[in-house]
Parts: sequence; C-alpha cells; structure tokens
Amino acid sequence: MFDLGSYVVCPGHGVGQITNVETKQLGDAEKSFYIIKIISNGMTVMVPTDNEDGVRELVSNNEITEVFSLLADHDVKVDNSTWNRRHREYLAKVKTGSLLEIADVLRSLFLLRTSKKLSFGERKMMDQCKDLIIKEIAISTGDPEGEISTKIESCFGE
Repeated sequence: MFDLGSYVVCPGHGVGQITNVETKQLGDAEKSFYIIKIISNGMTVMVPTDNEDGVRELVSNNEITEVFSLLADHDVKVDNSTWNRRHREYLAKVKTGSLLEIADVLRSLFLLRTSKKLSFGERKMMDQCKDLIIKEIAISTGDPEGEISTKIESCFGE
C-alpha cells in the first residue's frame, strides 16, 4: 500500500502523485481507490488499491543504469514490418509500464528513424516514450529533465 503524497507510475499514463484514497460503494462491496494526479498532464485517475498491476513504484538507480545501457546498445535488429504492426507492438510495450520496455520502444524508433522517415504516429510515440522516461527518472533521481533529455539524446549521438 502506498502513502498519500507518494509518487507512483501508472502504466500508459506515466508518473503521478497519490493525492487521496477514497472508498466507493460498488454493488454490495466497498472498494478503495488511489486518486492519482498525473504529473505530465494534470489528469486524475482512480486505481483500485488491491490491483497489483495498477501502479508501481518509481524505478531504482539500478534500473536507470539498465535503461541507459539499453539505449546505448545499438546492436539490435530494426523491425521493418509495416508501421501499423510496429505501432501495435510498441503500444503493447508502453502499456506494460515497464521503463525498460518503454526504453526498448524508444531505441527502436530512434534507430528506425536513421533508415526511414517515421510516420506521424511513430514520431508521436517516440516523443511519448521519451517523455515517460524523462519524467520518471527526473522524479526518481531529482535531476533536471533537460539533463536527462540530453543524456538520452547522447545515447544516439544527437
């Protein structure tokens, strides 16, 4: 159980802060929900407190190191399937909420961009993945977002 004010990650939405815990009557049962304000867009979401897949803790320093190692490793096969198939696969990875999966999507899109023009949806997904990674690492480490963005771009020689 998370405390009020804790930062958590909502898969698909990004980092949020628990602002309240509410109990709602659902049929015959009462159910508790975390009320979470998403940092990036101010949206408020309700997540059941007993749902283990609903929220997770921020990444640890070890996981951050793994993320940057993954981003720096360009010795991978770039997926050249149709853009809509890639988009579905990437979306599924982003929805897991795993920062490593999101970093894998970001790396794939950065590498794909060197060989072909990305579709609008792919560019949007690349920006979304980058934002999710930057926000979570910034809140987890206390480092400025600009510094993290620069570090990510340096993984790709930009």
